[in-house]
Amino acid sequence: MTFNQESSSSSTDQQDGFANILCCLCGIQIKPNAANMCINCLQGEVDITEGISKQITIFCCRGCGRYLKNPQWVRCDLESTELLALCLKKINGLQKVKLIDAQFIWTEPHSKRIKVKLTVQSEVMNGVKLQQSFPVEYVLENQQCDVCQKSYTENIWKACVQVRQKVTHKRTFFYLEQVILKYSMTDNVTGLKEVPHGLDFYFEARQQAVRLVDFLSSVAPVRHNSAKRLVSADDKSNVSNFKYTILIDIAPICKDDLVCVSKKVLRKLGGGSPLLLCIRITANIHLLDPLSLRHVEVRAQTFFSDPFRSICNSKQLVEFVILDIEPLEREKSKTRSKGKWKLARVECARSSDMGVNDITFECTTHLGNILHAGDTCLGYDLNITNFNPSDTKAMHGKPMPEIVLIRKVYNRRSGKRKWRLKQLTIERENRYSKKMNKAEMQREDHEREQFLQDLEEDPEMRQQVVLWRVKNSNSDDVSMTSTDAKNSDDDAPTVGLNELLEDLDLSDHYTTHLVDAPLSHEAQQELQYSNVSSTTTDDQMQTDG
Repeated sequence: MTFNQESSSSSTDQQDGFANILCCLCGIQIKPNAANMCINCLQGEVDITEGISKQITIFCCRGCGRYLKNPQWVRCDLESTELLALCLKKINGLQKVKLIDAQFIWTEPHSKRIKVKLTVQSEVMNGVKLQQSFPVEYVLENQQCDVCQKSYTENIWKACVQVRQKVTHKRTFFYLEQVILKYSMTDNVTGLKEVPHGLDFYFEARQQAVRLVDFLSSVAPVRHNSAKRLVSADDKSNVSNFKYTILIDIAPICKDDLVCVSKKVLRKLGGGSPLLLCIRITANIHLLDPLSLRHVEVRAQTFFSDPFRSICNSKQLVEFVILDIEPLEREKSKTRSKGKWKLARVECARSSDMGVNDITFECTTHLGNILHAGDTCLGYDLNITNFNPSDTKAMHGKPMPEIVLIRKVYNRRSGKRKWRLKQLTIERENRYSKKMNKAEMQREDHEREQFLQDLEEDPEMRQQVVLWRVKNSNSDDVSMTSTDAKNSDDDAPTVGLNELLEDLDLSDHYTTHLVDAPLSHEAQQELQYSNVSSTTTDDQMQTDG
């Protein structure tokens, strides 16, 4: 039963069948209860929140943003259920009362304060139940966690995972970076360093390094070798201290590479043409015959037992203009179209030759479903490419096609993308001069742009990556000018808003490249409203009927 402070009319007082009585302290008319007191007098006599901590200190690591939950450090987002559970366990005396409700009160993020509104209930005089709400303030103090302490000390790592790929670009590591971030594989990393052709991951335990090795084996074709080095030994107790190093070698085959597999590997794949195009990299290498649409997969074990190299890579792509295209009939091609793959006969010319000479080429392509006359595409000009005879030995002297088309080039909008990616914080060595560092950065930016375009064009690849929505991007398409709309292709690949997540700051030690945009005026008003409504306390007293 809920009590009201002011007395009501006589008709209302009698509706429950009980006569009003006078409060034994102040003398106002109240409905009868076991304490014979009004709400104000009962609250003045009894405080059920007595003995409950009202101000508590919580330790937070400034480096990684984790909170101390004895004896371990845990990562909690602001106003999350995990943080609320941690805060409630810090309150002394809460076990003496019954907890009814607990919710956060909004505070400024940089105030080093967390406020929680608690609603508790307890029995007081003669079995009367009193319910009361009150705020509890938590003060955040900085304390460095054990992992961050070790990260600032040299030679404290126990295990090192060295990831290497001997290629001329970093697109594979851009992809691995996003997959590692999606599955939070850097939580136990004490150091991350960039080296030529790869990355070094440092851990404080060998089991953590093995976990990363198993993860990389599931997303890329790799092989690994391990070694250990004796640091110290105690002969009396028979205890030795080792440092472990695990080398992961990623297969040097990337998307859009043209390969010529060996006769031994071709026999394991069931025969066919040895000239294949790499269309996707997962735990296996996915290859496609551009002349027959035959799709095969090469396992990592098969590749490293008889490795082969790419005879053409993305650095050798040449731009072509499609002059005419004619899809091949099913009876002539003896194969079925698969998604965007369809065999077609194409007449094309180099973009650099347009207006200079009349040299044209005729070739068969697997891009028959997406290419049209007038389109621009990238491909390999095998007429001007020099091959190592050992790499093309499986061709047995058979002539190679003159042109192999790889991908269509879209006229993209000049506006900024409505999505972005997180990046790992990596320690980089200054191996070059200032001028060469600038050239290296420009080359890396160009390779990253190619990786972003691959994400836009490949929906299956986007499933393994978390795309973060850019603030103030409300429309389904990026805003563009009339010039952009005129020059852009209608079939250009786009990323829908249903594939994006809100851009949040998760206080991750290795994901510090994203900055939250300021809140809008409507959001600020909503926060102010929730602040006012949450700080309002409503004391109620209940009793058994």
